[in-house]
Amino acid sequence: MAAEAMKAVRLVAEAAAGAPDREVPRRVCAAVCEGLGVDGATLSLLTDTPSRQLLAASNEDALLLEETQFTVLEGPCIEAAQTGEPVALDDLWRDVTPWPLFGAQVREKLPQVRSVYGFPLFFGDYVLGSVDLLAYDSHALDAEAMEEAAAVADAVTAALMPTREMLLTGSEAPSWEPEEVVRAHWYDTSRAVGTLAARQGVTPEDALALLRAQAFRTGRSLAAITADVLRDPPRTP
Repeated sequence: MAAEAMKAVRLVAEAAAGAPDREVPRRVCAAVCEGLGVDGATLSLLTDTPSRQLLAASNEDALLLEETQFTVLEGPCIEAAQTGEPVALDDLWRDVTPWPLFGAQVREKLPQVRSVYGFPLFFGDYVLGSVDLLAYDSHALDAEAMEEAAAVADAVTAALMPTREMLLTGSEAPSWEPEEVVRAHWYDTSRAVGTLAARQGVTPEDALALLRAQAFRTGRSLAAITADVLRDPPRTP
């Protein structure tokens, strides 16, 4: 392993060492940015499923990238989770992306972001999540840096494993910090899906599609639409 990769892996391990369990994802996320020299990162579980759950976002741009991909159901981190392979989008301004909705939304909402990268998080033989990276420069990661980032993704998994009992909380709200941000992305959305499905007599899949459609149509975040549903659940006539 190259010296730079070893340094980045060490930063991730040190960020998790001795930290309270609820703070591990946030600290690890910050270490990923520092170690790889990128401008933002997110960690998520079950990335390519309706049960997706955010673990951490390094900043507001990273959080908006997370919201965009979950809302439009496409993007680098979703493909990384589906395929188990790293995904690189080197120049959002010049390249035609394989994800038209994602590309259009990111160019509109995050014009400062030039490149995005997704890496699968392996738990044993299974992909249970992903790391998403963003940069304000195009071609932020060359071939060598992509290999380093893949090693860092493995280090992220190792850092999260001691807290694995907290990773999949089932019906309980996640307790990662900052709790209000993590809960809104996407535990509360799952609750809103159940509420909407019951009140309108539709399947959970259709209820989630309705929420996504409203977010896309209005330009509001899915988290904001979710909050409206939970605050004042719509009733059928």
